[in-house]
Amino acid sequence: MDSILALIRSEATDGALLFWLKELLAAVLIFSVFWVLSLVVSHLLTKWLPRLTTFTRTDLDDRIIDRVTPPASLLVVLAGLYFAVRSLPLPDKAHVALSGAVFVLNVAVITTIAWRVIDVVLCWYGGKLADRHGAGVDRQIIPPLEKLITIFLVGIALMVTLRHFNYDILSVITALGIGSLAIGLAAKDTLANMISGFTLMVDRPFRIGDRIQLVSGQWGDVTDIGLRTTKIKTVDNTLLIIPNSELCNTTIINLAFPDARTKGRVNIGVCYASDIELVKQVLIDAARTVPEVMSDPAPEALFVSFADSALNMSLFFWVDDYTRLFPVTDRINELIISRFREHGITIPFPTRKVLLEKDQ
Repeated sequence: MDSILALIRSEATDGALLFWLKELLAAVLIFSVFWVLSLVVSHLLTKWLPRLTTFTRTDLDDRIIDRVTPPASLLVVLAGLYFAVRSLPLPDKAHVALSGAVFVLNVAVITTIAWRVIDVVLCWYGGKLADRHGAGVDRQIIPPLEKLITIFLVGIALMVTLRHFNYDILSVITALGIGSLAIGLAAKDTLANMISGFTLMVDRPFRIGDRIQLVSGQWGDVTDIGLRTTKIKTVDNTLLIIPNSELCNTTIINLAFPDARTKGRVNIGVCYASDIELVKQVLIDAARTVPEVMSDPAPEALFVSFADSALNMSLFFWVDDYTRLFPVTDRINELIISRFREHGITIPFPTRKVLLEKDQ
């Protein structure tokens, strides 16, 4: 390469136009060599390296190669552009400016390569989490991590660039620290909600699609877990938007854990003259008639207490899907009323017996 460039620049007495033509030709030659080298790198990454990755048990390496090949080839082209610019007999200020521009482009490309590798790894790991813990967990954890890592990479790239142009990084970091402290004090509630949101995503007391009940008695299905708030859709088709910090500091009943099964209960009172065993059998038969009621655990009826005007009974049954509990309870109540009428079992109204004494 050096001998070829020397041959091109051999005539020292050339005119200015011919001199610059030769210098440009030398720069183009240098750039062309690196451009061909970028094609070789691209060919190696797309044709030869995948042959080695076929022996691995995962497709992660194939994904990484596919994502980094274009920017890696571009990085070689930018290296050729840098050396081509350096070969031109330009003033020092022009060299510094052009070299600085190429350096910024190189930093941007390297940052892109790092981001693409991390993005592929996070997507791959998110798929593993979804297979292990259920669908939806990857959508909860991976996007916030991607945002944090993107901010980190951009910050590193910015500091490297400032350092290259001889800016005082320490003063910049100090200014950012003071600014971050001021922002943190002004937005401490928002930061608390964001930290709580990340805690909810990692600890996972509930997932998207789970039905939860709050201490206030409100309940519904979780539709979204964000960094700041969690959204819950109620049966009234209204949306509860709750700050994550409140959810982290309260008691939550998750009807979907440990599985979708749920226990239903029907309370009913019968008159004191009723046959308790008959009432129990009628209640159990009514529950068994409904197809959604599970046979294991089997329904059971219990005599729970004496009331002023009735014997209080409770029917317990299991449903394999908590979203079907209300329709199943409705069907069981209809059957209980019908069966009680068939067997002459009375549901008493509250009564009071008043005794009046007459004066003699």
